[in-house]
Amino acid sequence: MPLQILGLNHNTAPVEIREQVVFAGDDVARALLNLRALDGVDEAVLLSTCNRTEFYVVADDDGGARLRDWLHSDRALDRSFGGSLFTLDGDEAIRHLFRVACGLDSMILGEPQILGQLKEAYRAAQGARTIGPQLGRLLQHSFSVAKKVRTDTAIGASPVSVASAAVNLANQFFSGFTKHTAVLVGAGETVELLARHLSSRGIGRLFVANRNVERARDLAGRFGGFALPLSEIAGTLPEADILISSTASPEPVILMQHMQDAIRARKRKPIFAVDIAVPRDIEEGVGDLEDVYLYSIDDLDRVIQEGQGSREAAAVEANKLLDEEIQRYLTIERSKQAVPMIAALREQSERIRDEVISLALRRIARGETAEDAIEFATAALMKKLLHNPSIALRKAGEASDETMIQAARTLFDLDKDEKA
Repeated sequence: MPLQILGLNHNTAPVEIREQVVFAGDDVARALLNLRALDGVDEAVLLSTCNRTEFYVVADDDGGARLRDWLHSDRALDRSFGGSLFTLDGDEAIRHLFRVACGLDSMILGEPQILGQLKEAYRAAQGARTIGPQLGRLLQHSFSVAKKVRTDTAIGASPVSVASAAVNLANQFFSGFTKHTAVLVGAGETVELLARHLSSRGIGRLFVANRNVERARDLAGRFGGFALPLSEIAGTLPEADILISSTASPEPVILMQHMQDAIRARKRKPIFAVDIAVPRDIEEGVGDLEDVYLYSIDDLDRVIQEGQGSREAAAVEANKLLDEEIQRYLTIERSKQAVPMIAALREQSERIRDEVISLALRRIARGETAEDAIEFATAALMKKLLHNPSIALRKAGEASDETMIQAARTLFDLDKDEKA
């Protein structure tokens, strides 16, 4: 069965739609097991990030349709949501997966984080036992290709990240950070990058808020900042000139009331806010408040595009290399389709060989010479091996089946004998 992909990403859907189909934590394993239980689905991997949720499945046509129905039901989606979903199968699906692994389908061209996320998706599918040999080989090959593209091209040069884009945008807003305070919400990789960029640009004060205050304390301590539990964020927001949030919470952690109180306490001093999370961390409607300038991850796209010019030439080279690797993978996989037939042909030939040897040995036992037995054995072997092909070719000739006749010429290398 072919690879099929169902999903949506930053190219097909805005953040307010993407956040409806995010899978995180234990929900990933639950979703994978549900997918594997669908009729017609043999293997499944789920990749869910802030920029994409994509299902990679080995399934028949009906299995792919059942996957779409399951997603609508699982997330209680309106049927109109289908306009944001895309489907790919066969070679196009393989190409898409390779492009994702290499960062060529990312909002940030060539960004390396997606490869780590894809590897996490692979491990999650292994843990749920929903990945089999076909997806296993495909993903392992995509990891190798991504490494080769990053090593052999300049696609990873001049790094641009969501974190650096957010800080660049904040810098345009404030024209310097030394007199300002930043509040970061979360303690993951993106928040660490944010803290690093802000610190390198001389941010005046830095606060890190997280549910696990020990993680917040560890991160803030590395950059001379202050840590606080997420439960106390409302009391710190009035200090925030810059507010950037990136958690994995399924619900908003910065509420409208929090921001209204903060604006009142700040006496109309503006707050620059970026919500990197999907689902969003900052409650919908906050961006409509006066003196709050709120940007989503999709709003960063313009800033990111400005920083990617140097990667465009490298992307051309990377795509050429990718095309070569895709063809190599397809050649390997298609050759494997013939393996069962080759094995069956060898098994059939061995049975005929054993049968003829047995008959030849009986002749020797009856007193025939070795030469006569060999003559009999070789003639019998040739007759038995060529019996079915001869019948098939005779029928092909009667039906003027040139395809079959030419296939036989190629298979038995007869053109070479004629030329000789």
